[in-house]
Amino acid sequence: MSGFDGFRQLESRLDDAVRGVARAIDGALGAAAGSTGAGAAEDGGLDPARARRVRWVGLDVDGVLTDGGIYLGDVAGQRHEFKRYDIQDGLGVLMLRMAGVQVAIVTGRVSESVRLRAEELGVDDLVQDARARKLPALKRIAEARRLSLDEMAFVGDDLPDVGVLRAVGLPVAVANATAEARAAAHVRLTRAGGHGAVREFAELLLRARGEWDAVVERYVASRSADVEPEGVVP
Repeated sequence: MSGFDGFRQLESRLDDAVRGVARAIDGALGAAAGSTGAGAAEDGGLDPARARRVRWVGLDVDGVLTDGGIYLGDVAGQRHEFKRYDIQDGLGVLMLRMAGVQVAIVTGRVSESVRLRAEELGVDDLVQDARARKLPALKRIAEARRLSLDEMAFVGDDLPDVGVLRAVGLPVAVANATAEARAAAHVRLTRAGGHGAVREFAELLLRARGEWDAVVERYVASRSADVEPEGVVP
């Protein structure tokens, strides 16, 4: 067996284990949500006026777009890093962009996997800073795009996100966020990173703005006609 085949088998076994844990987490989160329904934020909703102010949404990667796990290995002397992304999160990003909300990925880890995912989703901004200087990057984006910090939302999970969460108009924490990130957040999601948290927030935001149903119908119509569809496959 080659080193690459062995690595692929190990990756497959790890992925099966992660999926099993994910199902247990999602089940527990769903039970905890109770009568609020699947995907409802802990706080029960989002103020429509606050939601309508948002023009830009920033997303952390590890622990938000992913479950925080990293497959890191060596194949033929070359370093390879793999991450698992959630397809429903990708569609949530597309729905935000179809509604005219700019979406960015801002991460403190540099990865080719992230570059590929950002390209696939067609995000408006991508920041990968190994020193996790997220707030200065956010301020540069705000200046370049003529946005105020109050018009920005950010979804985070850990200490590198706390400075940003304290600065933006709509700070959001995923279900697996640390105590510090949760304390800084206005919205605390019920779903964990890498398991639908971004989709939960996208729907929560667009429903509060009164735009979700219209965007859904635009998406469905674009996939029902024999023409080039709007947006990319997430």
